[in-house]
Amino acid sequence: MRNKIELKFPPDALFMNPWVDPGFSVLARPEFVWRPMPRTIIEGFPASAHEEMNRKITSFLGVVKKQKVFRKALEFSAVPAVLEKASFRKSYVMASDRLLLSGAAGTRLINRYRWENEDTEFDVDMTLDAYLANCREQNRSRQLPLHSGGLSPDIPFAVECRNTFNFYHFLTEALPQLTLLDGLDFRGNIYFHFPNAEEKHRPFTEAFVETLFPEFAGRVFFERAPKDYERVITAYDFLGGHAQLPEAMLEGIASFAPATVQQEEDILHTRFNANLAMNSVSTMLLKLRSRALAAIEGQEFPHLPKRFFVGRDSRQSRDRHMAGEDQLFEHLSLFDFEYVVFENLHPIEQIALMANAEMMISYHGAGFANMLFANPQAHVIEIGTLQTAQFRWGDFWPLANAAQCRYISFFADFNSEDPLIEPHFAKDSIVPVAISEPAVAQIMAFVVSVLGHVPELNSVNALGRLSRELLQAGSADRAVAVLERHGPLVTEDVELCLLKADCHKDLDEPKSELVALDKAFKADPSRWQTLVRIIWCANRCERPQVIRWAVSRLRSDFPERHAAFVKNHEWVRYIA
Repeated sequence: MRNKIELKFPPDALFMNPWVDPGFSVLARPEFVWRPMPRTIIEGFPASAHEEMNRKITSFLGVVKKQKVFRKALEFSAVPAVLEKASFRKSYVMASDRLLLSGAAGTRLINRYRWENEDTEFDVDMTLDAYLANCREQNRSRQLPLHSGGLSPDIPFAVECRNTFNFYHFLTEALPQLTLLDGLDFRGNIYFHFPNAEEKHRPFTEAFVETLFPEFAGRVFFERAPKDYERVITAYDFLGGHAQLPEAMLEGIASFAPATVQQEEDILHTRFNANLAMNSVSTMLLKLRSRALAAIEGQEFPHLPKRFFVGRDSRQSRDRHMAGEDQLFEHLSLFDFEYVVFENLHPIEQIALMANAEMMISYHGAGFANMLFANPQAHVIEIGTLQTAQFRWGDFWPLANAAQCRYISFFADFNSEDPLIEPHFAKDSIVPVAISEPAVAQIMAFVVSVLGHVPELNSVNALGRLSRELLQAGSADRAVAVLERHGPLVTEDVELCLLKADCHKDLDEPKSELVALDKAFKADPSRWQTLVRIIWCANRCERPQVIRWAVSRLRSDFPERHAAFVKNHEWVRYIA
């Protein structure tokens, strides 16, 4: 029962405020708490065999883009902290009888508190938000306490683990914490504490520690929680405890958030935790990536493929094989793809495989955590479902942003009796994926186009879908190649002409964009919007004669639109 945590108490009696409460100090203050970093290309596309499901997927993706995608990714810092009277319970950390909000564990702790108190008389979200707001007010003029006095040379470093059988949680949450020991001349033992039964413990945990942190050989131990310490060093991640930070430290975050976020305070609401986490990257994760890439530097791995499909060894991971996998791989093998199982590779090979990858393809699973090691030119393609889009997609965004690779997802069907019935996550967990023949064709068209080939397409819809996917995935040049190969279809369709113009605009080719816009207007002269776009593009190309023609046509065909445009853009008068 020592492992049990009772969460029915008020937040101020449960959670630690590191700025105020005793038992917490940091070994060093951070150079920064958060800062913006480039956001990589992360895109998702519907690939169901059923239009009803495709509409649901499309609707969900639209909401994500509008309400959840930040303009920039955010890097959050972390520091080594000293805890007094510490206790590692389940997958949480306590100091002086209070729970520490830090990293992914802190986010899970807040969520668990909400779930366990959702049927209480008080509004749990309002109660939590009020507590966190009070912390921010208390901490307004404070700094985190800096540890003073000496530390025993054998003081341990302890890591809380979500579990030691899920590759994703260990690689992204637990293992990165060891990077905080860099430069500390740490001489003590390291303990990973996990809540799962020992028979579920998996050897990949030790293998990755030994590979990436050889300097700690003989000093790393895995012990089941609970475990108490009089004094211990652990990681303090500002993400997870961000809502307790003095507000001045968070100033500016809202400027990178979706338009639905009006002010910094909105980001600090507990209901926004998942949204912030999916757009954020821990400094520890970036340090782990750097350490991993340094471990393979100068080595050759000629036996590893650059194009590969990742399958599973059901003896070592959950059996969620994808229906249609054989058919997809049969097509992939024609383009030099090989079949790989991460579990059968040494950690150094897994790192090298991703670091040198041209393209990885697989169905949803924890193996996508290896995306952390991908090179920035790699395409990492995931095949999932509406369910994985809703409940798991955002978990992998930080890895894509850390690697700066292109993370592309195709959301197909459920491998179930009725693929139109959405599973209940709490009851059904993650339902395996099924891909239909049309989905295989859709995915293969995208794959071969990215690899430099041009598939033959016989319909406007298929051509438009592929070209839009390529454009959104950052491959506008490949979209242009596909559209130009299908010239007759493009010329007759205004939407394809406009799509080609969008591709040239993305490639910063205004003259080619202008040509495509001209074809778009010829394909459908009833669109005044095309004329307006021609005016702007011609102005950029310094083509006054084209501007005069477009303005004249706007005046004759759309007089009301012409009057409004000229009124708002007087510079046109001097050209026209």
